[in-house]
Formats: sequence, C-alpha cells, structure tokens
Amino acid sequence: MIDKNKIQKVLLLGSGALKIGEAGEFDYSGSQALKAMREEGIRTVLVNPNIATVQTSEGIADEIYFLPVTPFFIEKVIEKERPQGILLAFGGQTALNCGVALHQSGVLEKYNVEVLGTPVEAIMNTEDRDLFARKLDEISVKTIQSHAVETTEDARRAAQELGYPVIIRAAYALGGLGSGFCDNEAELDELCSKAFAFSPQVLVEKSLKGWKEVEYEVVRDCYDNCITVCNMENFDPLGIHTGESIVVAPSQTLTNNEYHKLREIAIRIVRHIGIVGECNVQYALDPESEDYRVIEVNARLSRSSALASKATGYPLAFVAAKLGLGYGLFELKNSVTRTTPAFFEPALDYVVCKIPRWDLGKFHGVSRELGSSMKSVGEVMAIGRTFEEAMQKGLRMIGQGMHGFAGNNTKEIPTDELDKALKAPTDTRVFAISQALHAGYTIEQIHALTKIDCWFLDKLQSIVRTSQRLGEVAAIDKLPYELLLRAKRQGFSDFQIARFVLADKGVKAGDKEALAVRSQRKQLGITPVVKQIDTLAAEYPAETNYLYLTYSGTHSDINYEGDGRSVVVLGSGAYRIGSSVEFDWCGVNALQTIREQGYRSVMINYNPETVSTDYDITDRLYFDELTFERVLDILDLETPRGVILSTGGQIPNNLALKLHSQRIPILGTQAEDIDNAEDRHKFSAMLDELGIDQPRWQELTSLSDIDQFISEVGFPVLVRPSYVLSGAAMNVCSNQEELYRFLELAADVSKEHPVVVSQFIEHAKEVEIDAVAQHGEIVAYAISEHIEFAGVHSGDATIQFPGQKLYVETVRRIKRISRQIAEALHISGPFNIQFLAKGNEIKVIECNLRASRSFPFVSKVLKINFIELATRIMLGQRVEKPNKSAFDLDYVGIKASQFSFARLQKADPVLGVDMMSTGEVGCLGDDTNEAVLKSMLSVGYRIPERSVLLSTGGYKQKVDMLDAAQLLHNKGYALYATQGTHDMLAENGIPSTLVFWPTDEGKQPQALDLLHERKIDMVVNINKNLTAGELTNGYRLRRAAIDLNIPLLTNARLASAFITAFCTLPIEDLQIKSWAEYK
Repeated sequence: MIDKNKIQKVLLLGSGALKIGEAGEFDYSGSQALKAMREEGIRTVLVNPNIATVQTSEGIADEIYFLPVTPFFIEKVIEKERPQGILLAFGGQTALNCGVALHQSGVLEKYNVEVLGTPVEAIMNTEDRDLFARKLDEISVKTIQSHAVETTEDARRAAQELGYPVIIRAAYALGGLGSGFCDNEAELDELCSKAFAFSPQVLVEKSLKGWKEVEYEVVRDCYDNCITVCNMENFDPLGIHTGESIVVAPSQTLTNNEYHKLREIAIRIVRHIGIVGECNVQYALDPESEDYRVIEVNARLSRSSALASKATGYPLAFVAAKLGLGYGLFELKNSVTRTTPAFFEPALDYVVCKIPRWDLGKFHGVSRELGSSMKSVGEVMAIGRTFEEAMQKGLRMIGQGMHGFAGNNTKEIPTDELDKALKAPTDTRVFAISQALHAGYTIEQIHALTKIDCWFLDKLQSIVRTSQRLGEVAAIDKLPYELLLRAKRQGFSDFQIARFVLADKGVKAGDKEALAVRSQRKQLGITPVVKQIDTLAAEYPAETNYLYLTYSGTHSDINYEGDGRSVVVLGSGAYRIGSSVEFDWCGVNALQTIREQGYRSVMINYNPETVSTDYDITDRLYFDELTFERVLDILDLETPRGVILSTGGQIPNNLALKLHSQRIPILGTQAEDIDNAEDRHKFSAMLDELGIDQPRWQELTSLSDIDQFISEVGFPVLVRPSYVLSGAAMNVCSNQEELYRFLELAADVSKEHPVVVSQFIEHAKEVEIDAVAQHGEIVAYAISEHIEFAGVHSGDATIQFPGQKLYVETVRRIKRISRQIAEALHISGPFNIQFLAKGNEIKVIECNLRASRSFPFVSKVLKINFIELATRIMLGQRVEKPNKSAFDLDYVGIKASQFSFARLQKADPVLGVDMMSTGEVGCLGDDTNEAVLKSMLSVGYRIPERSVLLSTGGYKQKVDMLDAAQLLHNKGYALYATQGTHDMLAENGIPSTLVFWPTDEGKQPQALDLLHERKIDMVVNINKNLTAGELTNGYRLRRAAIDLNIPLLTNARLASAFITAFCTLPIEDLQIKSWAEYK
C-alpha cells in the first residue's frame, strides 16, 4: 500500500510534441493529474518539452523541465529532484515506455522512486502480447489468436497456421504504428520489414474484419472497488483503428445481454491484472452470435479516456491520479457534478458522437485508405438528443467544408465506382453512404458492403428522407412547423435547409438565405434549448456548467442573468495541421484573465482533447458548434459584454465580418481592420501607401498573363490557386515545365478562378514578430528568426528566439514597420507579422490580427504572458509597457517541429510552403547548440553512432553543408555520399564511400540496400529543385528512411545546425535546468 502522507514530491512525465496518435488529450489528462496532486499539497515536477501546452504554464506544476522524455534525461531529473513518486499513465505511450525502461534498468529502485497507480508489472502484462494472452487465459477470457514473432521467417509460419487474412502489429507502439492487414505472403513480407523497424517483437493475428468494436472505460481503486464509467461503440466495424473511426457513446446497438456480459468481463480483467486508476478495454463482438474477443487493454489514459471524461462529465484523469495516491473511490467526490460520490456510475440521456479529422490533402502521394494504423490529426465531439443530430453537428464541426450528412457539394462519385467507395474505408466514406442513400440503395445493400450496423444506416436514411421532403417545399417562408422542427431535431443547419428548399429554384443558398430560415424559424417559435450535461440521467439534479444546445427539449436548464458581465471566448475547434494546442493555450489564458478581472468567462469549443473544455476552466462551457448560426444562438441567450475572436486561430477570425453585420460587440481589433489585413488586395494597397516593401505579386486569369508576369520577376515563383482540385494549395515552381504541370494537375485558370503568382525570393531569412498592441501602439513584442531559409512554412520551420544572427539594422527596421502597420490597422490585442530579410532589404509577407502559433513559445521564453496582456487590453484596461531590459535574455529558446510521416504511408517527407508538422517542442539552452540539441532529441531524432549518408542537392546547398561534413569526418563518422556530393567532398579533402541511386541498376553499393542492412544511422537528403517527383530517386531514398525509422533531414541549414550541435557538444554536457532556473 502506498502511504500518501510520505509522498512530498511527484514526477509526472508528459507526452512531448503532438503527433498522430498522441495529441492534445495528454495535455488535458496531465493537467488534471497535476491539479489533483496540488490539491493534496504535494510538490510536482513535470518533464515535457512541448512548450505550447497548458500543463507547462505557470501555476500548474511547481517545476517544469523542457527536456526530451527519454530514459537518459529522466534519470538526470530524478537524480536532481529526488521525487518519492512517479506518474506514468498521463503522458501516453511515450511516458509509459520511458517508465518501463527506467524500471527495467533499475533507475527507479536506485533512487527509491515509487510508481503511483498501476504497477509496472501490470503495465508489462498488458503491453507484451504473449504475457497478456496468458494472463487472460487464467480467467478464461477469449483473446484474439496471435503469435509473437521476432523474424520474418516465423511470421510466415504463423500466418500459415492462422490462415489469411491476418493483421500484423508492432508491440510497444502507439496508435497502431507499423501495423496493417495482409491477404497473402507478399504483403506480409513488406509489412514485416516496416514493423520490425519500430519494435523488436511483431504480432501476427487472425483478422476479424467486419465484427463490431466496443470499448469500456473502467476505474479501479486499490481496495478492489471497480466501476465502468462509459462504454462506446465504433460506427465503423473492426479493421479501422479506434482513433480513425466515428465513435458513438453510449453504445446504441448492443442488446442488454451483450452490454452486461462485456461489462462483467471488463471488470474481471481489470481486477485480475491489478490496475489502479483508469484503463480501457477494447472488444471485438460478433454481431451474429454473442461471441467476443478482447483486442487490448491500455493501462494508461488514452484518447478514449479524454473522450469518455468529456462525454460523461466524470473527470477520469483527476480520479485516476487520486487513486494512484491510495485513495478509495468511496472517499472521493465527483468534482464535476459536485453532488455525487466518485463510485456512482454515470448514465446518459444524450448521444455523443466523435468524428476524426484528417488532413491527408496536405501530403504528396499519401494513401487515403484507413486501416489499423492511425492517420487522423484531431477529433471533434458533438452532443445531441438523437444520433442524427449528433452526427450532423459533428460533420459540420470537423471543419472540412461539410454542412452535415446531406447537402454537401462534394464531387459525385461515378455510379460504377460507388460500390468500391462503400467497401473501402477512406476518410470520405460517410459521404459515399449519403450518395448511395440518395441514389436509392437499400439499407441491406449498404450494410452488406460496409458492415456498418443497420441501426445507424436506418437513422442516416431518415436524414436523407427529411432532406427530400424539404426539397418539395415551395419557398422558405412556406416551411411548415412540423417539418422544420423535425429537420432541426435531426441536426439540419439553417443553411442546409435553405439549400434544399432552393435547390431546384436555381438560387444559390448563402448567408442571406440561411438568415431567412432563421427568422422563419423564430417566427414559428422553433428555437434551441440549453441542456446541462446531466450524467445521472436526472436521478440527481445536475450542477454542471457543461452545456449543449438541442431542439429536443422544452425548457432551458439555465437562468440567464443578462447583466452584461459575460465575456465569450471562441475556441479553436478540431486540432489540425496548422492549428492545434497553441491556440488552446491562448484560449485558456484568455479565460483565466477574464476571471481574474471579475467577469464571467464563457467558452464555446467542441474539441474533447483540450484543457479549454475542462469543467473548471470557465464559468460556462458550451460544448457546441463554432458555426455562425450556433454562435448567434448562444449570444442571443448570453447577451455578453463582448466576444474575443483573436485567441482561437483562424476559425473565429473568419466569423468577424458576419458577427459584425449582426451588431455583435467584438472585443479588441475591429472587424473591418481584420478584413483589411486578411484581404490581400486591401492589405497590399495599405502597404504601398505606407511605403512598405512586399514581394511582387499579381492575380492572373490566363496562362499568357502568367508568362508575361514571370518574364518580369523571373523564376522561382510561388503559385496559389483560388480554386483547388487536388489539395495542393500552394507550390513553388522553378521552371516553365513545373509551372505548367502544377497548373494542369491542381487548378484551372480562368476568369472565375484567378491564380495568385508571387515572386519567390531565394536564400532569404524569414523573421517573425509576435506582438500585443493597445489602440495601435505596441506594448510588448518578440522578434524570432527561422533557422531554415524562406520556403519552409513558418509552422514547420525551426525557430530561434531571441534571434541570434540578425543585423541590428534589420531588427530596427522590423520594429519600425511593425509600428506603422499596428497604427494603420488600429490593433488592440495580439498580432503577428512575417518578414523576408535578405541583406538589408525587408519585405512583409503577411500579417495576422490574432494570436499566432508561436505565442506560447515566446511568452514562456520571455516570461511575459502575451495573452494575459492582450486580454486585459481587449477588456479595456490601460496596460503598462514591460521594462526594456525584460527583452534582453541570456539564454536561447529553440522551437522544433514534430513530423508524423511514418504514419502517412507513401507520403513524400519533404518540406515545402504548405505546412506538414503535427506538433512542436520548445527547449531552452545557454547557447544555440544546447537548445538545438535538446529540441531535436525531443522530436525524436537520434544522434548517429557511426555513419551518415549525404546527398545534398544543388551547388549552393552543397557549400552550405561543407563545414558540417568536415565536423562529422573529424568526429570519426563514416560518410556515404551520392555521386555529386562524393566529388565535392573529395575536392575538399573529406573521404566518403560512393553509393548509387536506385536508377543506377547493377551498380553497387546501392543506397537503399545500405538502409535495409542498417548500415546507416542518419540520412541527409536535400532536393535539387522543388519538383515533387512521385517516384524519383530522392523520394525513394527519403521514404525508405522514414519506413525503416532512420532519422532524416531534408534541409541544409537545419542539418548543419543539428550536426554542429551534436559534434561540438557531448550529450552528457547538456544542462538539466528547470524553467524557473533560466533567469
């Protein structure tokens, strides 16, 4: 038994950078666990390099270390801090694997650190497949037949025994990394080579595609009390990773027998394994018989636990942390409902629907098929009183241009391909189902193709029927009461209704028509009611300030004060590439400041992974859509003092003009000014008036105009089509042939769809300023510099702050230009401007009148909270400028990006002008080398042991890389190089082994063979020009490095910085300093 009185200091491991399969949900669970410890008066130490998270802010943990979560660094922190306990369940697989490694190497024992919560033996029993199956056999629970193998030979034998199709998965990996289905031996061989790159042990299992997948969240304390908090079922059948599937909670299609049988087994498993805290049990269930198999048990908080917490109002992470200290469930209160004890099982009177968000369009050549390896980058959760309502709300929330289940202008799938589209699970299959129902397919036909339960299909069919009835209505003001109410109860938006009514009248529905439906609806008295998340299905009165809007209900659960003291903050919605946890940090800080200033804080957001949707962050939380219609519904009820748009990324900013037209008070920078910065014509004209330089650009409507413009500015140029076909939104073209190919593939150029062509300046530095202004006067600012030259999206670039290599004159000019722009746009609140600097010329690329991705990074490095300042300004207070000396620092921060290419099969891992990173870290050091090394190790790079392969692009890049190559050689690394690089190195007296490209057939040694034979520890491959050739040599080399888990660098300046860092600074010399120690 753990004696909670002996524990004075606890170490919590975070999950590092956001990546596919490990995202914001661990910021949320970690923050809750830290709050629980603080409530007990225990000092907390947090190790997490992800500087953008809420958990790494002041006031949550006592000491914060921005260091890699690896055994080497954690041991150093334990040695320095000497905690009595360690929490492993709150940082995803990263923290779990690290904890297991520290246990096995005896570090925890050496320093007398106790693992709080589930013991390490129990964790290993759930992680190692063989042990797991044996453990469950002891209580005769069925698991999926699987063979753990260590060579490809054994894998073939196992597959023959089980019979194809089989599924391959890597043990000890997160979110199904390195896994997939095989129908024959050839597919097996290919998958095994990938899986073994991620894990020493690979599992071969019989495939149960087509069964239902069901999950239970279970909580157990050390006195063996056990409850199930939530059960969920996947909309898609087994064969798709849970993180990729639409999930419905509570389960809708289980019989009473099935539900109780699986619940009983879940509790039996959790007791037998000896879990303390929270875990989830995943089942496969045969829909024909009641046969089941246990797929896996996660002995940690997972993605589903964040969803379950938000769906039931049961704070799982908070309770799990307390149970880890040795409390019993009967001693704890549920801190959300405040009335019920923690052993009361939630029961729901609403339906929750989780839908993943993918950003596959951003990657060249990525395969769109969904399988057992996760590819989604974020998720949304919709709450409704009916499945139809939750589903339609959810599809609008993902933010990929959908209006619901019906009435989207997606491209029609050709009739002969529809069956195939229904059979293959892809990121757009839902819309194939919609089209099939419209085309008159029966539910049985669709079920046979998709294996999705008929109950769901039946509900979706009723949505389609309602949409057909709406199409028969003559005009918007002729909408009958009964039909309109039915449509709203099924989750139709005003816009969707307008679109169906006007479909055959030749009118294109827009905001004006949607507002017409709104006024017709209000006339008929059809308005939404506000419901509290009432997790006991009304057995106890609800006290939760956790709200959603629905049309199924007669009265609201809240009495509004109408005192004008509310301030509404719009959240950032689903995490996606380009907008993730940074904006959640901004939102949470704005809410805290609003509270501190004595106002009522109100949040609208629907992302279950976030801290901003946690129960104690705001005074009122609306878990609902951020659409124009829903925001207006809420503001009608709240009648707030004002709305803050600038902390939630781009989604709220896009509502600025619409809200302004409805006379909604916007706090901070005004809507017209936001529009003047976002509209490139207006912004460009303003810069010209102020005499500020910008790269030359023109909006062109024909190929001959484009050629004419290029003859003036010369290649390379940046091309942005206004209408995009294949998802490639921007491209740099360096010659005629590339330009024409891009325009043919990606866009049609015409009067309706002009293309913006701008001059692309090579070898220019990119510099950013993040700042806060008050009535057009800058109060606080941070100027940071990218390590990479322009041409890498600022979200992917490695950023150093304060800038280390900027001319004093450059900095002076940047400040001057920023002052002019802030004044011209009357900025009050946060903003960010990006510049190009070459020599002493400075050009403005763009200006965002909102917080940017780098706000948390610069706030934490500077130790000045930019969002707090901005929020106080937006609330109308005078703010003192910080002291000048506050902007001089004796240390450096480096922000590095995390890429998840290993999950995106076939995508080309090369960086360009479109953003591709899924997350980031920020590390501090006394000099650039130290900060670079810490941050590169934090995003998963390894220091090579013996050999490096160089293939370094054009002449200029080769020169850039020379010093780095010399350093590698002096350190005793064996260098391998392709022809041009090999010659260049030889001229400069650096020896290297020549290797050949795949197209040089028959010549040895082949670069790809060396990778497969594990003879190379790091690959540096730099593109000559910016064509993304699908099967070119460079692509095959880069993709092989990613698939074989070999560190890959594709940028000369970043590669030089990393190589310089690890060659000049031994890892033992890195300082283990907490955030507070950097003064």
